[in-house]
Amino acid sequence: MFGMFSSGSGWKFSSLGVLGWDSMSMSLIFLVFWISGMMMMASYSLESKGSSYMFYSLVYLLTVILFLCFSIMNMFYFYLVFEASLIPTLMLILGWGYQPERLQAGSYMLMYTVSASLPLLMGVLCVYSLFGGINFFSVVYVDSLMTEGIYMSVFMLSLMLAFLVKLPMYFTHLWLPKAHVEAPVAGSMVLAGVLLKLGGYGLMRMMSFFWGGFHTVYSVVGILSLWGAMITSLICLRQSDVKSLIAYSSVAHMGLLIGGLMSGVYWGWEGSLIIMLAHGVCSSGLFALAGLSYDILSSRSVVVNKGMLVLLPSLTFWWFLLSVCNLAGPPSLNLVGELFLISSILSYSDYLCFVIGVLSLFAAGYSLYLYVSTQHGKVSLYMNSTVINLSGRVNSMFFFHWVPLNLIIFKVDL
Repeated sequence: MFGMFSSGSGWKFSSLGVLGWDSMSMSLIFLVFWISGMMMMASYSLESKGSSYMFYSLVYLLTVILFLCFSIMNMFYFYLVFEASLIPTLMLILGWGYQPERLQAGSYMLMYTVSASLPLLMGVLCVYSLFGGINFFSVVYVDSLMTEGIYMSVFMLSLMLAFLVKLPMYFTHLWLPKAHVEAPVAGSMVLAGVLLKLGGYGLMRMMSFFWGGFHTVYSVVGILSLWGAMITSLICLRQSDVKSLIAYSSVAHMGLLIGGLMSGVYWGWEGSLIIMLAHGVCSSGLFALAGLSYDILSSRSVVVNKGMLVLLPSLTFWWFLLSVCNLAGPPSLNLVGELFLISSILSYSDYLCFVIGVLSLFAAGYSLYLYVSTQHGKVSLYMNSTVINLSGRVNSMFFFHWVPLNLIIFKVDL
């Protein structure tokens, strides 16, 4: 089954020199360009502040780097562009963040990702010394050379750690809420929409080569991620910051994704790709909503943002649609992905049904909490009660977030 991701036998494959694409990488490249377009539409306010040139230059640079990340076939070159994606993201947070705490958020992000990437570099160099380099699409399996043991388990963890931090997996997630809270709208959109998926993409590529002999490692990582996702779902219900709540919900979704990947079942891998696409668009839309609400109301507090149904009725409409997608309500693409992941996890072990049940329950809980607590209730006294209408540009941006989530379900085999 895992051969389809590297040999091209199951997924269509084409190449151009050092660049190559299969269906998985093409899907994620489409996501990169789609989210980049949405970032431009969400950052229109920068045009009046005179700082748009540098900002758009960073967005273009990040788009090119992410395109290369999903296109490069050589493992070492992939590592270089994987690390390079951190630079423009950090500049977006430090340059256009909202509060002075963005320096601390940038430091957290830098330390977590760089520290986890050093073992990846050592692992890549080890692979080069053992096998003379690895091409993502033409490599012959190295499963037969792998035997489960303490040293090989450490080797596999060194290859996986950077991607688990990037996703992020629970226990390595503390940098994500801080980065999201302090990042500008476009920074949060690309961070949740694409950069987290870079971790899932790298994890799938590495696991497709080194599956045999590491079942114990994958089982431990999968169970820890599911347990962490359940804990994170509970944490979401205790959040008072809108962006922090959305960020923690991303950790919960990625925990389910890791669990499906580690199950080793075909539907788990298909569901992981679907969730990466669906969550990328959905979380980007939610952060755009949170950013727009902050621009209008000057607060991200769940308590202060009550009564938005009165002030921003058209924005409430998009809050409802994207919240339904976030809880995997039909006919969203999230529903298909989560069904695939849940079936793969339960086929691995029936004992995980309790964890899956709690995850599903609280996913609905924190999504409804996010919608109800911000849209309903009494408007704060200090706010102007004048009804605000959204521009056509803003409505178009949210429409282009919602359409892929609810129409691709009719053609999932794309």
